[in-house]
Formats: sequence, C-alpha cells, structure tokens
Amino acid sequence: MPERIVAVRKNGQGSIIEMQLSSGQVVDYKQAHDMARSGELEHVNLIRGKDGEDHLRSEPDGIQSNNLDNLPSF
Repeated sequence: MPERIVAVRKNGQGSIIEMQLSSGQVVDYKQAHDMARSGELEHVNLIRGKDGEDHLRSEPDGIQSNNLDNLPSF
C-alpha cells in the first residue's frame, strides 16, 4: 500500500528537504522523488519544471491544506 507524506521539514530558504511519511519514516527529497516515481507514494506527482528537472507536487485537488508546502512541520 502506498505511503502518504504527512509532514515536511524545510531549510532556511523554505525549500522542502525532508518528508515524514504516514508510517513515521523520514525520507529526504531525493528518496521521496524516487518513491513517487516507483508508485510508493500516493497523492503526489512528478512534474517537469522549467529547469528540465522533475519535481514533487501534490496532486491537484483544490484543497490547499494538503499541498506539500502547507503540510505541518516536524
């Protein structure tokens, strides 16, 4: 069963660097990226950015509170 990102940790510039999963496991951005690519995370997609790189994004559902940037900190 896929995991869900429930909380995030940001660096001093406000970029997400770590994520806490529904199991309690903490993963860094690269690990979460790889998990999303392999279908191990639900409610996130990989979106190609203007920089040509893939970036994690919450699935668009119109609910602002579950966007990655709006999740609680841990």
